[in-house]
Formats: sequence, structure tokens, C-alpha cells
Amino acid sequence: MFAVDEILIKLKDILKTDGKTKKVFDKEVAEALDLTQANFATMKNRGKIPYTNILNFCAKKKISINWLLYNQNPNSLIDSTDRYWVKYYPTVNVSAGGGAYDGDENSESLELPDCFLSMLGGKENLKNIDAINVIGDSMEPTLNSNNIIFIDKTKNDINRDGIYAFTTNYGLFVKRVQKRVDGLLDIISDNKDYPVQVLNKNELNILGKVVSSFGKIY
Repeated sequence: MFAVDEILIKLKDILKTDGKTKKVFDKEVAEALDLTQANFATMKNRGKIPYTNILNFCAKKKISINWLLYNQNPNSLIDSTDRYWVKYYPTVNVSAGGGAYDGDENSESLELPDCFLSMLGGKENLKNIDAINVIGDSMEPTLNSNNIIFIDKTKNDINRDGIYAFTTNYGLFVKRVQKRVDGLLDIISDNKDYPVQVLNKNELNILGKVVSSFGKIY
């Protein structure tokens, strides 16, 4: 599991190298990640990591996300000939509703650390994987807001319980789906503050099963 404080120290060290200041405060980190100070403070206090913002920061700074999150030597990345990518939709937010990702025009390539390959079914299966953002607290503590989740589009058999991304007439969601004995579906939020919904399978379009997020496997 990633430690917020460790990542924060690395981010501050990166910003120090810009030569603008000898000491970097949280407000500078928040600004660099394109977050308000209030949102940054809340995430820090709750131990949540804004993965999407960090990925964008690394892209702008041309910094290896592998080094930042996994302490992998950047030189080893340069020498490596094996690079693995999945399709990532940075503008799509799942769970709070709204959005879709049925086209390539809004996607970009997301490079993966080697350790993610087994979680996602091996390099041959990467073509079936899409990465999107989570927003909202309905799936806490399993999924936190600003997590990036990995969806296997070939796993859409809801006869098997699991966490799925799906669309309804009300938008795009990620929930735990369980089939009932009467053939209906329980749509479950892991956050117990949200009630269980019951839907007919014809009321939702399964996009794929959530097989992993940064730091977890399901």
C-alpha cells in the first residue's frame, strides 16, 4: 500500500529542483497537482492519494510514475525494452454518474509497472483493459475517490459476483453486483451509508469487471 507522506516527500523534492524555493509547502504541492488547498488537505488527512493528478504531474514533468510510486530506478526504465500500456480515459469519472467511454478520441496511453501485469491477466490481456477514474465515496473503503480502476471488458458475466462498471439511464457507475435467487440483481455500495438497490439485468449495461486499482487486486 502506498504511503501518502512518502509520496508527498518525493513531490516536494521534485518541486525543490525547480529552483524556485528552498522549502516547499503543502500549498505548492496542491498547486502543482492542480488541487485546491482544501481538497489537498482533506486527501492528506484521510490518507487518499490523488492518482489522476499525480499521473498528470508526472507527464508534465517527464517523471517516471514507476519511480514515484514503486521506487523503481529510472535508469532501469530507460534500459528496458518491455513497456506495457493500457487505454486510460482521464476525463471519465465513474460512480457519481455521467460520462461514457465508448470511443478512442478521449483516451490516452497509461504506462504500467511490471508488477501490474499479473493483476491484469498478463500482457496478452492488456488490450482488454481500460483504466478510468473513481469519484465519490459510495465504494469506500474498497475504492476511494480519485482511484484509478482497471476494467476487464471481457469479464461481463454478472452471474459471477464482483465489482463491475456499468451504465444505466442515470449514468456510469461502479458497484458490487450480486445475483439474487429471484433473478434480480443487488447493486451494492461498499459504503454502508448507501442503500442497496435492486435492478433487473435489462436495466444496466455491464462494461466490464473491475480487476484491480492502484495497490489492490480483486
